[in-house]
Amino acid sequence: MSADPSQHAVEVRRSARRRRTVSAYREGDRTVVLIPARMSEAEERRWVGVMLDKLAAQESRRTLGDTELTERAARLSEQYLGARARPRSVRWVTNQNTRWGSCTPAEGSIRLSHRLQGMPEYVVDYVLLHELAHLLVPGHGPRFWELLEAYPRTERARGFLEGVVAAERLPRIPAAREE
Repeated sequence: MSADPSQHAVEVRRSARRRRTVSAYREGDRTVVLIPARMSEAEERRWVGVMLDKLAAQESRRTLGDTELTERAARLSEQYLGARARPRSVRWVTNQNTRWGSCTPAEGSIRLSHRLQGMPEYVVDYVLLHELAHLLVPGHGPRFWELLEAYPRTERARGFLEGVVAAERLPRIPAAREE
């Protein structure tokens, strides 16, 4: 499986028999999206994006173990940081409720919050890459952000995480009772 779902080729198959539903699945290194034949190109583009995000979320719900997380970190470092970031350990933790990840450069350790589990793959990759960049550049200065510019889904992932934080702050309204 590719570390970045956007790297999969996408094949759209239109069907005259399909009326309303859209579905998608992985077939080797490509993603097949099944849509109704009558759908416009704009609707097709929108649905392809929705289905890619849905598949990525399903795949990331298959919880990665620490070993897979370490392998993923190595792939991301190679792909986006020239393999310069080499963590000694990468693991999930359950004691980070206000941050998505943390890094201790002196120890070469990266910890990701368990709250990321189940989020789209590109979001987990962004947080992992963010922490890998801290192995090379401490702090959040211009040199740090230059490293993350290589990842094409940085802004989208940051927006997703901001949305999660905003949603967590919304007041909980009790469900209305039926009379």
